[in-house]
Amino acid sequence: MKHFSTLTLALVLALSGLAQQKKPVTTKISTPTVQCEECKKKIEQYLSKEDGVTKVNVDYRHKTTSVTWLQDRTNLENVKTAIANAGYDADDVKADGEAYAKLPKCCKRPEDGGGMKK
Repeated sequence: MKHFSTLTLALVLALSGLAQQKKPVTTKISTPTVQCEECKKKIEQYLSKEDGVTKVNVDYRHKTTSVTWLQDRTNLENVKTAIANAGYDADDVKADGEAYAKLPKCCKRPEDGGGMKK
């Protein structure tokens, strides 16, 4: 009987944990420094490895990144920081300097001699 009680308690705890999981959230983040397909690929690949991120779509023409993430595994600040760690500005979070320095010339800001050729 003691084993049955322990098993029942474990099952109840497991089910209550599943019930508390939050639904995925989709957020649009301003990424003003993305400029090309290369930027898009880099951010999408970088965020695909971020815990809790389930979907990423970078629109470099509108300079936005849509990210779907699980609230119980990450948060908006972590997502923005991940984009910054890839070398790009994300809303109010500035790009990591070292990561930005490693970006290809086409992905750098025009004031830094980068950007796409017109």
